[in-house]
Amino acid sequence: MKWKIEGQTIAGGNGRGDKLNQLKRPEGICIDDEEQCIYIADKENHRILKCKLNGGSDHGEIVAEGNCGGNRINQLNLPTDVILDEKNKSLIICDYGNRRVVRWSLENPNDKEILIENILCWGLKMNENGDLFVSDYENHAVKRWRKGEIGKGRKGEGRVVAGGNGQGNKLNQLHCPTYIFVDRDETIYVSDRWNHRVMKWLKGALEGIIVAGGQGQGNSLKQLNQQMGLVVNEIGDIYVADCWNHRIMCWSVGSKEGRVIVGGNGEGQGSNQLDGPTGLSFHADNNLYVVDSWNDRIQRFRIDNEGTEQSCSLQ
Repeated sequence: MKWKIEGQTIAGGNGRGDKLNQLKRPEGICIDDEEQCIYIADKENHRILKCKLNGGSDHGEIVAEGNCGGNRINQLNLPTDVILDEKNKSLIICDYGNRRVVRWSLENPNDKEILIENILCWGLKMNENGDLFVSDYENHAVKRWRKGEIGKGRKGEGRVVAGGNGQGNKLNQLHCPTYIFVDRDETIYVSDRWNHRVMKWLKGALEGIIVAGGQGQGNSLKQLNQQMGLVVNEIGDIYVADCWNHRIMCWSVGSKEGRVIVGGNGEGQGSNQLDGPTGLSFHADNNLYVVDSWNDRIQRFRIDNEGTEQSCSLQ
Protein backbone atom coordinates (compact mmCIF):
# COMPACT_ATOMS: atom_id res chain seq x y z
CA MET A 1 0.00 0.00 0.00
CA LYS A 2 1.45 3.33 -1.10
CA TRP A 3 0.47 6.97 -0.72
CA LYS A 4 1.11 9.97 -2.92
CA ILE A 5 3.98 12.04 -1.55
CA GLU A 6 2.08 15.31 -1.95
CA GLY A 7 -0.80 16.02 0.39
CA GLN A 8 -3.98 18.06 -0.08
CA THR A 9 -5.16 20.49 2.58
CA ILE A 10 -8.76 19.72 3.57
CA ALA A 11 -9.03 21.97 6.64
CA GLY A 12 -7.09 25.00 7.79
CA GLY A 13 -4.00 26.03 5.91
CA ASN A 14 -5.08 29.66 5.89
CA GLY A 15 -2.79 30.92 8.61
CA ARG A 16 -3.18 30.48 12.34
CA GLY A 17 -6.48 31.87 13.62
CA ASP A 18 -10.02 31.23 14.83
CA LYS A 19 -12.05 31.70 11.65
CA LEU A 20 -13.95 28.73 10.24
CA ASN A 21 -11.27 28.22 7.61
CA GLN A 22 -8.45 28.38 10.15
CA LEU A 23 -6.97 26.21 12.89
CA LYS A 24 -4.69 26.88 15.83
CA ARG A 25 -2.39 24.04 16.81
CA PRO A 26 -4.83 21.19 16.16
CA GLU A 27 -4.09 17.83 17.78
CA GLY A 28 -6.37 14.78 17.41
CA ILE A 29 -8.88 13.81 14.73
CA CYS A 30 -11.54 11.21 14.06
CA ILE A 31 -13.35 10.36 10.84
CA ASP A 32 -17.05 9.65 10.44
CA ASP A 33 -17.21 7.33 7.43
CA GLU A 34 -21.01 7.46 7.26
CA GLU A 35 -21.24 11.27 7.26
CA GLN A 36 -18.03 11.65 5.22
CA CYS A 37 -16.64 14.22 7.63
CA ILE A 38 -13.76 14.72 10.01
CA TYR A 39 -13.82 16.04 13.58
CA ILE A 40 -10.79 18.05 14.65
CA ALA A 41 -9.61 18.83 18.18
CA ASP A 42 -8.64 22.44 17.45
CA LYS A 43 -6.58 22.70 20.59
CA GLU A 44 -5.68 26.36 21.03
CA ASN A 45 -9.06 27.53 19.71
CA HIS A 46 -10.68 25.43 22.47
CA ARG A 47 -13.16 23.83 20.10
CA ILE A 48 -14.06 20.82 17.98
CA LEU A 49 -14.41 21.64 14.30
CA LYS A 50 -16.31 19.51 11.80
CA CYS A 51 -15.24 19.53 8.15
CA LYS A 52 -16.54 17.62 5.14
CA LEU A 53 -13.89 15.35 3.69
CA ASN A 54 -14.46 16.69 0.20
CA GLY A 55 -15.70 20.15 1.08
CA GLY A 56 -12.47 22.13 0.81
CA SER A 57 -10.77 24.17 3.51
CA ASP A 58 -13.51 26.81 3.86
CA HIS A 59 -16.29 24.57 5.14
CA GLY A 60 -15.66 24.24 8.87
CA GLU A 61 -18.49 24.02 11.41
CA ILE A 62 -18.06 24.38 15.17
CA VAL A 63 -19.73 21.43 16.91
CA ALA A 64 -18.20 21.91 20.37
CA GLU A 65 -17.44 25.51 21.29
CA GLY A 66 -14.77 26.35 23.80
CA ASN A 67 -16.04 29.87 24.45
CA CYS A 68 -12.45 31.11 24.74
CA GLY A 69 -11.52 28.35 27.16
CA GLY A 70 -13.02 27.73 30.58
CA ASN A 71 -14.28 25.01 32.88
CA ARG A 72 -18.06 25.31 32.67
CA ILE A 73 -19.96 22.37 31.21
CA ASN A 74 -20.38 24.27 27.94
CA GLN A 75 -16.67 25.07 27.63
CA LEU A 76 -13.53 23.31 26.50
CA ASN A 77 -9.95 24.14 27.40
CA LEU A 78 -7.16 22.87 25.14
CA PRO A 79 -8.86 19.71 23.78
CA THR A 80 -6.32 17.19 22.54
CA ASP A 81 -8.39 14.31 21.17
CA VAL A 82 -11.91 13.46 20.04
CA ILE A 83 -13.69 10.23 19.16
CA LEU A 84 -17.14 9.51 17.78
CA ASP A 85 -19.59 7.46 19.85
CA GLU A 86 -21.77 6.25 17.01
CA LYS A 87 -24.30 4.44 19.21
CA ASN A 88 -25.03 7.54 21.29
CA LYS A 89 -24.56 10.04 18.45
CA SER A 90 -22.08 12.06 20.47
CA LEU A 91 -18.47 13.12 20.68
CA ILE A 92 -16.18 12.12 23.53
CA ILE A 93 -13.46 14.69 24.07
CA CYS A 94 -10.17 14.83 25.97
CA ASP A 95 -10.64 18.21 27.65
CA TYR A 96 -6.97 18.38 28.58
CA GLY A 97 -6.88 21.87 30.09
CA ASN A 98 -9.84 21.08 32.34
CA ARG A 99 -8.42 17.70 33.38
CA ARG A 100 -11.48 15.77 32.34
CA VAL A 101 -13.17 13.67 29.66
CA VAL A 102 -16.52 14.99 28.45
CA ARG A 103 -19.34 13.91 26.18
CA TRP A 104 -21.15 16.33 23.85
CA SER A 105 -24.28 15.18 22.02
CA LEU A 106 -24.38 15.79 18.26
CA GLU A 107 -28.19 15.83 18.30
CA ASN A 108 -29.00 17.91 21.39
CA PRO A 109 -26.74 20.94 22.04
CA ASN A 110 -27.89 21.01 25.67
CA ASP A 111 -26.89 17.41 26.33
CA LYS A 112 -23.38 17.56 27.77
CA GLU A 113 -21.81 15.66 30.65
CA ILE A 114 -18.52 15.05 32.39
CA LEU A 115 -17.56 11.38 32.10
CA ILE A 116 -14.24 11.36 33.97
CA GLU A 117 -12.75 13.99 36.27
CA ASN A 118 -9.28 14.69 37.65
CA ILE A 119 -7.29 13.18 34.80
CA LEU A 120 -4.77 14.98 32.60
CA CYS A 121 -5.94 13.07 29.54
CA TRP A 122 -4.33 13.29 26.12
CA GLY A 123 -5.66 10.45 23.96
CA LEU A 124 -8.64 8.13 24.11
CA LYS A 125 -10.21 5.18 22.31
CA MET A 126 -13.46 3.25 22.64
CA ASN A 127 -13.71 -0.43 21.74
CA GLU A 128 -16.65 -2.25 20.19
CA ASN A 129 -18.08 -3.00 23.64
CA GLY A 130 -18.24 0.68 24.56
CA ASP A 131 -15.33 0.48 27.03
CA LEU A 132 -13.27 3.67 27.20
CA PHE A 133 -9.45 3.76 27.29
CA VAL A 134 -7.71 7.01 28.26
CA SER A 135 -4.06 8.00 28.53
CA ASP A 136 -3.22 9.62 31.88
CA TYR A 137 -0.39 11.93 30.85
CA GLU A 138 0.88 12.99 34.27
CA ASN A 139 0.52 9.60 35.97
CA HIS A 140 2.26 7.80 33.09
CA ALA A 141 -0.51 5.28 32.60
CA VAL A 142 -3.36 4.14 30.39
CA LYS A 143 -6.65 3.48 32.20
CA ARG A 144 -9.80 1.61 31.21
CA TRP A 145 -13.41 2.24 32.17
CA ARG A 146 -15.89 -0.49 31.31
CA LYS A 147 -19.18 0.51 29.75
CA GLY A 148 -21.50 1.57 32.54
CA GLU A 149 -18.72 2.73 34.88
CA ILE A 150 -18.78 6.36 33.74
CA GLY A 151 -21.34 9.09 33.21
CA LYS A 152 -24.66 9.84 34.91
CA GLY A 153 -23.13 10.59 38.28
CA ARG A 154 -20.79 7.60 38.37
CA LYS A 155 -17.30 8.30 39.72
CA GLY A 156 -15.35 5.20 38.75
CA GLU A 157 -11.59 5.49 39.16
CA GLY A 158 -10.75 3.32 36.18
CA ARG A 159 -8.29 0.44 36.04
CA VAL A 160 -4.66 0.83 35.00
CA VAL A 161 -4.04 -1.36 31.94
CA ALA A 162 -0.62 -0.03 30.85
CA GLY A 163 2.12 1.69 32.83
CA GLY A 164 1.16 3.09 36.21
CA ASN A 165 4.54 2.28 37.78
CA GLY A 166 5.89 5.80 37.84
CA GLN A 167 7.81 7.76 35.25
CA GLY A 168 10.56 5.73 33.62
CA ASN A 169 11.78 3.71 30.67
CA LYS A 170 11.49 0.19 32.02
CA LEU A 171 9.14 -2.20 30.25
CA ASN A 172 6.51 -1.73 32.95
CA GLN A 173 6.73 2.06 32.79
CA LEU A 174 5.72 4.94 30.56
CA HIS A 175 6.83 8.56 30.34
CA CYS A 176 3.99 10.93 29.40
CA PRO A 177 1.81 8.72 27.16
CA THR A 178 -0.19 10.58 24.52
CA TYR A 179 -2.20 8.80 21.82
CA ILE A 180 -3.32 5.20 22.06
CA PHE A 181 -4.79 2.47 19.89
CA VAL A 182 -6.81 -0.53 21.13
CA ASP A 183 -7.48 -3.61 19.01
CA ARG A 184 -10.29 -6.17 19.26
CA ASP A 185 -8.33 -8.28 21.75
CA GLU A 186 -7.82 -5.24 24.03
CA THR A 187 -4.15 -5.10 23.15
CA ILE A 188 -3.10 -1.52 23.82
CA TYR A 189 -0.56 0.41 21.77
CA VAL A 190 0.81 3.55 23.41
CA SER A 191 2.80 6.49 22.10
CA ASP A 192 5.31 6.66 24.95
CA ARG A 193 6.28 10.23 24.17
CA TRP A 194 9.40 11.01 26.15
CA ASN A 195 10.76 7.51 25.80
CA HIS A 196 10.56 7.95 22.02
CA ARG A 197 8.92 4.59 21.49
CA VAL A 198 5.64 2.81 20.88
CA MET A 199 4.70 0.17 23.45
CA LYS A 200 2.41 -2.82 23.01
CA TRP A 201 0.60 -4.14 26.09
CA LEU A 202 -1.30 -7.41 25.78
CA LYS A 203 -4.50 -7.67 27.80
CA GLY A 204 -3.62 -8.33 31.44
CA ALA A 205 0.14 -7.97 30.88
CA LEU A 206 2.32 -6.52 33.64
CA GLU A 207 4.78 -5.01 31.19
CA GLY A 208 4.85 -3.90 27.58
CA ILE A 209 6.83 -4.75 24.46
CA ILE A 210 8.71 -2.15 22.42
CA VAL A 211 7.33 -2.33 18.87
CA ALA A 212 8.67 0.92 17.38
CA GLY A 213 11.58 3.16 18.34
CA GLY A 214 13.15 2.66 21.72
CA GLN A 215 16.62 3.41 20.38
CA GLY A 216 16.87 6.85 21.88
CA GLN A 217 15.77 10.20 20.47
CA GLY A 218 16.86 10.63 16.85
CA ASN A 219 15.96 10.64 13.17
CA SER A 220 17.32 7.36 11.87
CA LEU A 221 14.86 4.74 10.62
CA LYS A 222 15.32 2.93 13.94
CA GLN A 223 14.40 5.96 16.00
CA LEU A 224 11.48 8.22 16.83
CA ASN A 225 11.38 11.76 18.21
CA GLN A 226 8.38 12.58 20.39
CA GLN A 227 5.96 10.52 18.31
CA MET A 228 2.24 11.16 18.74
CA GLY A 229 -0.75 9.70 16.85
CA LEU A 230 -0.82 6.04 15.89
CA VAL A 231 -2.97 3.52 14.07
CA VAL A 232 -2.42 -0.25 13.96
CA ASN A 233 -3.84 -2.51 11.26
CA GLU A 234 -5.21 -6.01 11.66
CA ILE A 235 -1.85 -7.74 11.20
CA GLY A 236 -0.05 -5.42 13.60
CA ASP A 237 1.69 -2.92 11.31
CA ILE A 238 2.09 0.36 13.18
CA TYR A 239 1.58 3.77 11.61
CA VAL A 240 2.92 6.56 13.77
CA ALA A 241 3.20 10.34 13.54
CA ASP A 242 6.89 10.96 14.21
CA CYS A 243 6.22 14.50 15.34
CA TRP A 244 9.61 16.14 15.76
CA ASN A 245 10.99 14.34 12.71
CA HIS A 246 8.10 15.74 10.62
CA ARG A 247 7.18 12.42 9.05
CA ILE A 248 4.72 9.52 9.17
CA MET A 249 6.31 6.12 9.56
CA CYS A 250 5.20 2.52 9.26
CA TRP A 251 6.78 -0.22 11.36
CA SER A 252 5.95 -3.68 10.02
CA VAL A 253 5.38 -6.52 12.46
CA GLY A 254 8.70 -7.62 13.94
CA SER A 255 10.71 -4.96 12.12
CA LYS A 256 13.67 -3.29 13.82
CA GLU A 257 13.24 -0.13 11.79
CA GLY A 258 10.43 1.80 10.14
CA ARG A 259 9.69 3.18 6.69
CA VAL A 260 8.80 6.78 5.90
CA ILE A 261 5.46 6.80 4.08
CA VAL A 262 4.79 10.56 3.89
CA GLY A 263 6.75 13.63 4.91
CA GLY A 264 10.38 13.27 5.89
CA ASN A 265 11.34 16.09 3.54
CA GLY A 266 12.33 18.52 6.24
CA GLU A 267 10.21 20.84 8.33
CA GLY A 268 8.10 23.04 6.06
CA GLN A 269 4.80 24.04 4.47
CA GLY A 270 5.21 22.31 1.12
CA SER A 271 2.66 19.76 -0.05
CA ASN A 272 5.26 17.03 0.48
CA GLN A 273 6.27 18.34 3.90
CA LEU A 274 4.94 18.27 7.44
CA ASP A 275 5.67 20.39 10.48
CA GLY A 276 5.00 18.68 13.80
CA PRO A 277 2.40 16.04 12.80
CA THR A 278 0.22 14.83 15.68
CA GLY A 279 -3.12 13.14 14.96
CA LEU A 280 -3.39 10.34 12.42
CA SER A 281 -6.30 8.48 10.86
CA PHE A 282 -7.29 6.39 7.85
CA HIS A 283 -10.54 6.68 5.93
CA ALA A 284 -12.41 3.59 4.72
CA ASP A 285 -10.88 4.16 1.27
CA ASN A 286 -7.39 3.94 2.84
CA ASN A 287 -6.58 7.61 2.25
CA LEU A 288 -4.36 8.90 5.05
CA TYR A 289 -5.32 11.97 7.10
CA VAL A 290 -2.66 13.78 9.12
CA VAL A 291 -2.90 16.64 11.60
CA ASP A 292 -0.08 18.92 10.43
CA SER A 293 -0.19 20.74 13.73
CA TRP A 294 2.45 23.42 13.44
CA ASN A 295 1.22 24.27 9.96
CA ASP A 296 -2.33 24.59 11.36
CA ARG A 297 -3.85 22.33 8.74
CA ILE A 298 -5.19 18.84 8.04
CA GLN A 299 -3.53 17.02 5.15
CA ARG A 300 -4.93 14.18 3.09
CA PHE A 301 -2.57 11.81 1.33
CA ARG A 302 -4.37 9.77 -1.28
CA ILE A 303 -3.69 6.14 -1.94
CA ASP A 304 -1.29 5.67 -4.86
CA ASN A 305 -1.48 2.33 -6.62
CA GLU A 306 1.14 3.23 -9.19
CA GLY A 307 3.66 5.28 -7.19
CA THR A 308 7.09 4.38 -5.91
CA GLU A 309 6.79 5.75 -2.40
CA GLN A 310 7.54 3.70 0.67
CA SER A 311 4.70 1.37 1.55
CA CYS A 312 3.22 -0.76 4.29
CA SER A 313 0.30 -3.16 4.31
CA LEU A 314 -3.16 -2.17 5.50
CA GLN A 315 -4.66 -5.63 5.20
